Amino acid sequence: MTFDSHCHLTAEAFDTDRDDVLARARAAGVAGMVSIASTPDDADAARGLAARHADVWATAGVHPHESGTVDGDWVAEVAARLEDPRVVAVGECGLEFHYDVAPRDVQLDVLDAQIHLADTHDLPLIVHSRDADEDMIRVLRGLPRGVRGVLHCFTGGDALLDAALEADWYVSFSGIATFKRFDGGDRVRRVPGDRILVETDSPYLAPVPFRGKRNEPAHVVHTTRVVAELRGEAPDAFGTRMVRNARTFYRLGGEDA
Repeated sequence: MTFDSHCHLTAEAFDTDRDDVLARARAAGVAGMVSIASTPDDADAARGLAARHADVWATAGVHPHESGTVDGDWVAEVAARLEDPRVVAVGECGLEFHYDVAPRDVQLDVLDAQIHLADTHDLPLIVHSRDADEDMIRVLRGLPRGVRGVLHCFTGGDALLDAALEADWYVSFSGIATFKRFDGGDRVRRVPGDRILVETDSPYLAPVPFRGKRNEPAHVVHTTRVVAELRGEAPDAFGTRMVRNARTFYRLGGEDA
């Protein structure tokens, strides 16, 4: 058993077989999935999916790639979607300085607005950070008291990990942890057992042995096993903890969806 804490079930890549994708995840022992939104419209699609499936939840937010496309009403649009009880977090938000699709100052402004939304609505933040360690460290150290979140698909350095742990944030690892070039084993081991999550980020970043193919939530079992092995833990027990950690982070309640 395990939990896919971050996937994009509304992606076009799943349009032809989404129900089959969900069925394969359940058959593989995935106890729940959170479908992460990139725009307000994407949040609506995720909400619809969550309304139809008890083991799927949604988020609402603006991805850093989309930061340059939002207009003056976007904050109110996201806030309205946060009122849905099936929406359990703000995001995906953050800083993407690798591709720089949106200007960096705009990304910072859009992230700051979503931090305020998370604070106001008492919801966690789903944060993307790539090649932006210094700025993200400043963001983490300047957070309003009580704002919680996760650095998803973590590939940052030691200083960023230190800042996240100092803030009592969660840290999530994706299929990248299964790649031969992955050099973050020490960081995987440094995350406290009650602050670690696993994810697919599907349809992207398929783990070994599916690397190069479309990713899907069922594949999180492979990431769960590898991350457990990196930590020197039994995969079954670690997977059970991933379910517990995800439910605690997203405040999903009891063990049954």
